[in-house]
Order: sequence, then C-alpha cells, then structure tokens
Amino acid sequence: MPDREQGLLVVISGPSGVGKTTIVHRIKDAFNAVFSVSATTRPQCSSEEDGKDYFFITPEAFEAKVQLHEFLEHAEVFGCHRYGTLKDPVTTVLSSGNIILLDIDVQGGMQVRDNMPESVRIFILPPSEEELIRRLESRGREDEDSIQRRFREAKSEIKLAQESGAYEYFITNDNLELAIAETEAIIQNARSNTTSAS
Repeated sequence: MPDREQGLLVVISGPSGVGKTTIVHRIKDAFNAVFSVSATTRPQCSSEEDGKDYFFITPEAFEAKVQLHEFLEHAEVFGCHRYGTLKDPVTTVLSSGNIILLDIDVQGGMQVRDNMPESVRIFILPPSEEELIRRLESRGREDEDSIQRRFREAKSEIKLAQESGAYEYFITNDNLELAIAETEAIIQNARSNTTSAS
C-alpha cells in the first residue's frame, strides 16, 4: 500500500504584473490545494468575509500573536496595516496531507525559509524589464506615476529575491502554460520526495 502523501507548504512570490496570481490559481486547481488566508489589521470591507478573505483582527491582537510567535511570517505594508500568515491553519492543512499555497512577498518568503525550511519556495520572474513594463501598462488600472512606482518596486523585489537565498526555484513567465507546467513539476517532485522520505 503506498504511503499517504505528506502535506507540503508552497510559497509563490513575484512582482506585480508577472502573472503570479494566475499561476497560483491554476496550481490550486491542479493539486486541489488550500489557499492560505492571511490575518490583517486593515478594516474589513462589506464584500469581505472574515476567515475566508482574511482573518480580520485588531492591531493589539495582532501584536499579541507576534509576541507569542503565532505567525509563520508577518509584515507591515506601506507603514500602515499589518499582514501575516498564522501557523495554526498552515499546520492543520499540512497534517491532513494537503498542499497549502502562500502568495506572499519576498520579506515573507525569507521568514518562511527560516521558520519552515522544508517548504518549497518559488519566485516568478518576468521575461525582461521591458515586458514587465508592458504588462503593467496593459492592465490599464493605474496612471503612469503608479506604473513607474510598481516597476521600481518590482525591480527591487526581484533583486532581493535573487540575493536573499529565500527561493530555491526561479521560473520565468515567458509563456504562461509552460510556467504553470514547470511550477507543477517542481511541486510534484517535492511531494514525491517528501512521501518517499516518510
């Protein structure tokens, strides 16, 4: 009888405009994976559901959880609201043998590397800076200043990802289907190794 498959934590990071969200959703469907729900101190919108979109908690409760080391990773975004991945929901999914996906930034990826080094950490790269700018512009969501700010942020995020050692795998999204297939292969291989080692 084959071993029961082990759970696997998969971190997928990448700058705005790189196609990361599409890849994450396709991976979720391919592996019937669980998407991690972040905790946040930002106010809840009327269209959002607590526990499904985010775990909405007060700044005081968030800080208490930080002090108790209940986060796998956490950060303050734009010097305003705090976001983080709680350990308990992650370990619950892993113990059930499922894959859990985290879509987080490089700072979060570095923390996950330190707190859960057995995780699989993948960074999605654009084919080139020119293509990244083109993709940001083609979304038609923002003015030129915002696009340039996102582009600068993307370049610094890519540099940090490459220099920090937080990521084991870098996938260039030149062709979406190929990038998805490459991501699937990495996860499948990691899962096979985890199962055979158990």
